[in-house]
Amino acid sequence: MYICICKYTLFLFNGKINPMKKEKIRFAIFGNEYQAKKSQAVFKLIAILQQHEAEVYIDRPFYEFITEGQRMDVNANGVFDDDDFTADFAVSMGGDGTLLKTASRVGSKQIPIIGVNIGRLGFLADVNPSEIEQAISAIYANDYHVREHSVIKIETNNGDEVIGSPYALNDIALLKRDHASMISIRASIDDEYVMTYQADGLIVTTPTGSTAYSLSNGGPIIAPYTGTLCLTAVAPHSLNVRPIVVPDTSVITLKVESRSHSFLAAVDGRSSGLTEGTVVTISKAPFSTRIVRFAHRHYFATLRDKMMWGADGR
Repeated sequence: MYICICKYTLFLFNGKINPMKKEKIRFAIFGNEYQAKKSQAVFKLIAILQQHEAEVYIDRPFYEFITEGQRMDVNANGVFDDDDFTADFAVSMGGDGTLLKTASRVGSKQIPIIGVNIGRLGFLADVNPSEIEQAISAIYANDYHVREHSVIKIETNNGDEVIGSPYALNDIALLKRDHASMISIRASIDDEYVMTYQADGLIVTTPTGSTAYSLSNGGPIIAPYTGTLCLTAVAPHSLNVRPIVVPDTSVITLKVESRSHSFLAAVDGRSSGLTEGTVVTISKAPFSTRIVRFAHRHYFATLRDKMMWGADGR
Protein backbone atom coordinates (compact mmCIF):
# COMPACT_ATOMS: atom_id res chain seq x y z
CA MET A 1 0.00 0.00 0.00
CA TYR A 2 1.35 3.45 -0.87
CA ILE A 3 0.34 7.08 -0.57
CA CYS A 4 1.01 9.69 -3.23
CA ILE A 5 1.48 13.19 -1.81
CA CYS A 6 0.44 15.98 -4.24
CA LYS A 7 2.26 16.29 -7.54
CA TYR A 8 5.61 15.60 -5.90
CA THR A 9 5.29 11.85 -5.93
CA LEU A 10 6.65 10.35 -2.78
CA PHE A 11 5.78 6.77 -2.06
CA LEU A 12 5.32 5.93 1.59
CA PHE A 13 5.02 2.52 3.16
CA ASN A 14 3.69 2.59 6.75
CA GLY A 15 4.56 6.29 6.88
CA LYS A 16 8.10 5.85 5.58
CA ILE A 17 9.88 6.46 2.31
CA ASN A 18 9.98 3.58 -0.14
CA PRO A 19 13.73 3.05 -0.71
CA MET A 20 12.98 1.65 -4.17
CA LYS A 21 11.93 5.13 -5.34
CA LYS A 22 14.43 7.87 -6.16
CA GLU A 23 12.20 10.96 -6.26
CA LYS A 24 13.59 14.07 -4.62
CA ILE A 25 12.28 14.73 -1.16
CA ARG A 26 10.81 18.17 -0.53
CA PHE A 27 11.51 19.92 2.79
CA ALA A 28 9.69 23.01 4.13
CA ILE A 29 11.80 24.89 6.68
CA PHE A 30 10.34 27.03 9.47
CA GLY A 31 12.46 28.93 11.96
CA ASN A 32 12.69 31.17 14.98
CA GLU A 33 13.07 34.77 13.89
CA TYR A 34 14.52 35.94 17.21
CA GLN A 35 17.67 33.84 17.54
CA ALA A 36 20.31 35.52 15.40
CA LYS A 37 23.32 33.68 16.78
CA LYS A 38 21.71 30.29 16.40
CA SER A 39 20.28 30.80 12.91
CA GLN A 40 23.60 29.58 11.49
CA ALA A 41 22.29 26.04 11.98
CA VAL A 42 20.09 26.49 8.91
CA PHE A 43 23.24 26.63 6.73
CA LYS A 44 24.28 23.24 8.00
CA LEU A 45 20.81 21.83 7.39
CA ILE A 46 20.56 23.17 3.84
CA ALA A 47 24.06 21.98 2.95
CA ILE A 48 23.22 18.47 4.14
CA LEU A 49 19.90 18.45 2.29
CA GLN A 50 21.60 19.59 -0.91
CA GLN A 51 24.07 16.74 -0.59
CA HIS A 52 21.02 14.47 -0.81
CA GLU A 53 19.66 16.50 -3.76
CA ALA A 54 16.58 17.44 -1.77
CA GLU A 55 14.26 20.33 -2.65
CA VAL A 56 14.43 23.05 0.01
CA TYR A 57 11.78 25.71 0.58
CA ILE A 58 11.79 28.26 3.42
CA ASP A 59 8.99 30.13 5.17
CA ARG A 60 9.22 33.74 3.96
CA PRO A 61 9.52 35.51 7.39
CA PHE A 62 12.36 33.18 8.39
CA TYR A 63 14.00 33.53 4.97
CA GLU A 64 13.91 37.33 5.22
CA PHE A 65 15.26 37.17 8.77
CA ILE A 66 18.33 35.15 7.82
CA THR A 67 19.00 36.82 4.46
CA GLU A 68 18.14 40.47 5.14
CA GLY A 69 18.36 40.74 8.91
CA GLN A 70 21.43 38.53 9.30
CA ARG A 71 22.85 39.11 5.80
CA MET A 72 23.31 35.43 5.14
CA ASP A 73 23.49 33.97 1.65
CA VAL A 74 21.03 31.07 1.68
CA ASN A 75 20.73 28.78 -1.30
CA ALA A 76 17.17 27.40 -1.41
CA ASN A 77 14.75 26.34 -4.13
CA GLY A 78 12.20 28.95 -3.08
CA VAL A 79 10.14 30.57 -0.34
CA PHE A 80 6.47 30.25 0.62
CA ASP A 81 3.81 32.25 2.44
CA ASP A 82 1.17 31.28 5.00
CA ASP A 83 -0.22 27.81 4.23
CA ASP A 84 0.72 27.92 0.54
CA PHE A 85 3.22 25.08 0.70
CA THR A 86 3.47 21.36 0.28
CA ALA A 87 6.29 19.11 1.43
CA ASP A 88 7.25 15.61 2.40
CA PHE A 89 8.77 16.84 5.67
CA ALA A 90 8.58 20.08 7.62
CA VAL A 91 11.65 21.14 9.62
CA SER A 92 11.22 23.33 12.69
CA MET A 93 14.40 25.29 13.52
CA GLY A 94 13.97 26.64 17.05
CA GLY A 95 12.66 25.50 20.38
CA ASP A 96 9.39 23.91 21.44
CA GLY A 97 7.53 27.17 20.78
CA THR A 98 8.72 27.17 17.18
CA LEU A 99 7.60 23.58 16.78
CA LEU A 100 4.13 24.52 18.06
CA LYS A 101 3.96 27.33 15.50
CA THR A 102 5.14 24.93 12.79
CA ALA A 103 2.45 22.44 13.79
CA SER A 104 -0.13 25.22 13.53
CA ARG A 105 1.06 26.09 10.02
CA VAL A 106 1.14 22.46 8.92
CA GLY A 107 -2.38 21.96 10.30
CA SER A 108 -4.28 19.19 8.56
CA LYS A 109 -1.66 18.68 5.84
CA GLN A 110 -0.33 15.68 7.81
CA ILE A 111 3.26 16.54 6.94
CA PRO A 112 5.70 14.91 9.40
CA ILE A 113 7.66 17.49 11.43
CA ILE A 114 11.36 17.22 12.32
CA GLY A 115 12.15 19.40 15.32
CA VAL A 116 15.69 20.83 15.45
CA ASN A 117 16.32 22.35 18.87
CA ILE A 118 18.15 25.67 18.77
CA GLY A 119 16.15 26.87 21.75
CA ARG A 120 16.56 25.98 25.41
CA LEU A 121 14.61 22.95 26.62
CA GLY A 122 13.91 21.06 23.42
CA PHE A 123 11.34 18.63 24.79
CA LEU A 124 9.37 18.37 21.55
CA ALA A 125 12.12 19.59 19.23
CA ASP A 126 14.68 17.01 20.26
CA VAL A 127 17.27 17.00 17.43
CA ASN A 128 20.32 19.00 18.51
CA PRO A 129 22.24 21.03 15.87
CA SER A 130 25.15 18.59 16.19
CA GLU A 131 22.76 15.77 15.22
CA ILE A 132 21.32 17.32 12.05
CA GLU A 133 23.43 15.24 9.68
CA GLN A 134 22.63 12.07 11.60
CA ALA A 135 18.91 12.88 11.55
CA ILE A 136 18.76 13.58 7.80
CA SER A 137 20.75 10.44 7.09
CA ALA A 138 18.24 8.51 9.18
CA ILE A 139 15.39 9.96 7.10
CA TYR A 140 16.97 8.68 3.91
CA ALA A 141 17.77 5.34 5.54
CA ASN A 142 14.18 4.95 6.85
CA ASP A 143 15.54 4.73 10.38
CA TYR A 144 12.85 6.79 12.08
CA HIS A 145 9.27 6.68 13.33
CA VAL A 146 6.36 9.05 12.78
CA ARG A 147 4.32 9.55 15.95
CA GLU A 148 0.74 10.76 15.87
CA HIS A 149 0.01 13.47 18.47
CA SER A 150 -3.61 14.36 19.15
CA VAL A 151 -4.77 17.93 18.48
CA ILE A 152 -7.67 19.82 20.07
CA LYS A 153 -9.80 22.62 18.66
CA ILE A 154 -11.76 25.54 20.10
CA GLU A 155 -15.15 26.75 18.89
CA THR A 156 -17.47 29.48 20.16
CA ASN A 157 -21.23 29.75 20.05
CA ASN A 158 -21.33 33.35 18.81
CA GLY A 159 -18.82 33.22 16.00
CA ASP A 160 -16.00 34.90 17.94
CA GLU A 161 -12.72 33.79 16.44
CA VAL A 162 -9.35 33.17 18.03
CA ILE A 163 -6.21 34.66 16.54
CA GLY A 164 -4.63 32.37 14.00
CA SER A 165 -5.50 28.69 13.99
CA PRO A 166 -8.18 27.31 16.36
CA TYR A 167 -6.14 24.12 16.77
CA ALA A 168 -3.72 23.33 19.58
CA LEU A 169 -1.09 20.61 19.90
CA ASN A 170 -0.36 21.45 23.56
CA ASP A 171 -3.29 23.14 25.26
CA ILE A 172 -6.17 25.58 25.22
CA ALA A 173 -6.58 27.82 28.27
CA LEU A 174 -9.33 30.21 29.32
CA LEU A 175 -7.80 32.90 31.51
CA LYS A 176 -8.77 36.06 33.36
CA ARG A 177 -7.97 39.23 31.48
CA ASP A 178 -7.20 41.63 34.33
CA HIS A 179 -4.95 41.37 37.38
CA ALA A 180 -7.58 41.60 40.11
CA SER A 181 -10.48 39.19 40.01
CA MET A 182 -10.88 35.51 39.33
CA ILE A 183 -13.23 34.26 36.67
CA SER A 184 -16.05 31.76 36.99
CA ILE A 185 -15.97 28.87 34.51
CA ARG A 186 -18.94 26.54 34.28
CA ALA A 187 -17.69 23.23 32.87
CA SER A 188 -19.65 20.38 31.32
CA ILE A 189 -18.36 17.21 29.70
CA ASP A 190 -20.56 15.54 27.08
CA ASP A 191 -23.45 17.73 28.27
CA GLU A 192 -23.03 16.56 31.88
CA TYR A 193 -22.32 19.35 34.36
CA VAL A 194 -18.99 18.86 36.14
CA MET A 195 -18.41 21.93 38.33
CA THR A 196 -17.98 25.68 38.28
CA TYR A 197 -14.34 26.71 38.65
CA GLN A 198 -13.52 29.84 40.61
CA ALA A 199 -9.96 30.40 39.46
CA ASP A 200 -7.58 32.48 37.38
CA GLY A 201 -8.28 30.14 34.52
CA LEU A 202 -8.71 26.60 33.24
CA ILE A 203 -6.37 24.61 31.01
CA VAL A 204 -7.46 21.80 28.71
CA THR A 205 -4.35 19.89 27.71
CA THR A 206 -3.42 17.00 25.46
CA PRO A 207 -0.89 14.37 26.57
CA THR A 208 1.71 16.28 24.52
CA GLY A 209 0.98 19.47 26.47
CA SER A 210 0.80 17.80 29.87
CA THR A 211 4.45 18.68 30.56
CA ALA A 212 3.87 22.37 29.76
CA TYR A 213 1.47 24.94 31.28
CA SER A 214 -0.71 22.28 32.92
CA LEU A 215 2.25 20.74 34.74
CA SER A 216 3.27 24.13 36.15
CA ASN A 217 -0.22 24.37 37.66
CA GLY A 218 -0.11 20.97 39.32
CA GLY A 219 -1.41 18.85 36.47
CA PRO A 220 -0.24 15.26 35.90
CA ILE A 221 2.30 14.06 33.38
CA ILE A 222 0.34 12.06 30.83
CA ALA A 223 2.18 9.54 28.69
CA PRO A 224 1.85 10.10 24.94
CA TYR A 225 -0.77 8.33 22.84
CA THR A 226 -3.03 7.54 25.84
CA GLY A 227 -6.14 9.01 24.21
CA THR A 228 -6.93 11.43 27.03
CA LEU A 229 -7.36 15.11 27.86
CA CYS A 230 -6.84 16.82 31.20
CA LEU A 231 -8.63 19.79 32.82
CA THR A 232 -6.32 21.72 35.16
CA ALA A 233 -7.38 24.84 37.06
CA VAL A 234 -5.08 27.86 37.29
CA ALA A 235 -4.82 29.06 40.90
CA PRO A 236 -8.24 27.73 41.99
CA HIS A 237 -9.97 29.34 44.97
CA SER A 238 -10.44 25.96 46.66
CA LEU A 239 -8.15 23.23 47.97
CA ASN A 240 -10.70 20.65 46.80
CA VAL A 241 -10.19 21.34 43.09
CA ARG A 242 -7.87 18.86 41.42
CA PRO A 243 -7.07 18.06 37.79
CA ILE A 244 -9.37 15.61 36.05
CA VAL A 245 -8.46 13.32 33.14
CA VAL A 246 -11.11 12.42 30.57
CA PRO A 247 -11.18 10.51 27.26
CA ASP A 248 -10.16 12.60 24.26
CA THR A 249 -13.49 11.71 22.66
CA SER A 250 -15.14 14.02 25.21
CA VAL A 251 -16.71 17.32 24.21
CA ILE A 252 -15.89 19.95 26.84
CA THR A 253 -18.23 22.93 27.13
CA LEU A 254 -17.16 26.00 29.11
CA LYS A 255 -19.01 29.22 29.93
CA VAL A 256 -17.18 32.12 31.58
CA GLU A 257 -18.38 34.91 33.84
CA SER A 258 -16.00 37.77 34.62
CA ARG A 259 -16.15 41.10 36.42
CA SER A 260 -14.30 42.63 33.50
CA HIS A 261 -16.93 41.12 31.15
CA SER A 262 -14.21 39.56 29.04
CA PHE A 263 -11.57 36.85 29.20
CA LEU A 264 -8.69 35.41 27.21
CA ALA A 265 -8.57 32.22 25.18
CA ALA A 266 -4.98 31.04 24.71
CA VAL A 267 -4.48 28.42 21.99
CA ASP A 268 -0.93 27.10 22.27
CA GLY A 269 -0.03 30.54 23.62
CA ARG A 270 -1.85 32.56 20.95
CA SER A 271 -4.18 34.76 22.99
CA SER A 272 -7.51 36.22 21.89
CA GLY A 273 -10.03 38.27 23.81
CA LEU A 274 -13.56 36.86 24.11
CA THR A 275 -16.66 38.39 25.65
CA GLU A 276 -18.31 37.24 28.85
CA GLY A 277 -21.08 34.75 28.27
CA THR A 278 -19.40 33.17 25.26
CA VAL A 279 -19.83 29.40 25.29
CA VAL A 280 -16.57 27.70 24.38
CA THR A 281 -16.46 24.14 23.09
CA ILE A 282 -13.21 22.17 23.12
CA SER A 283 -12.95 18.82 21.38
CA LYS A 284 -10.53 16.60 19.54
CA ALA A 285 -9.55 17.80 16.07
CA PRO A 286 -10.23 15.60 13.03
CA PHE A 287 -6.48 15.30 12.37
CA SER A 288 -3.28 14.75 14.32
CA THR A 289 0.18 16.32 14.30
CA ARG A 290 2.83 13.94 13.01
CA ILE A 291 6.26 14.31 14.63
CA VAL A 292 9.36 12.42 13.52
CA ARG A 293 11.15 10.49 16.25
CA PHE A 294 14.47 8.74 15.92
CA ALA A 295 15.51 5.41 17.35
CA HIS A 296 17.75 6.83 20.08
CA ARG A 297 15.00 9.03 21.58
CA HIS A 298 12.71 7.67 24.29
CA TYR A 299 9.96 9.53 26.16
CA PHE A 300 10.80 8.61 29.74
CA ALA A 301 14.52 9.15 29.17
CA THR A 302 13.67 12.63 27.88
CA LEU A 303 11.60 13.27 31.02
CA ARG A 304 14.57 12.34 33.18
CA ASP A 305 17.17 14.23 31.15
CA LYS A 306 15.33 17.45 30.30
CA MET A 307 12.64 17.76 32.97
CA MET A 308 14.80 16.37 35.79
CA TRP A 309 11.96 13.95 36.48
CA GLY A 310 12.67 11.83 39.55
CA ALA A 311 15.98 13.57 40.20
CA ASP A 312 17.22 13.27 43.77
CA GLY A 313 19.58 16.10 44.69
CA ARG A 314 20.47 14.77 48.13
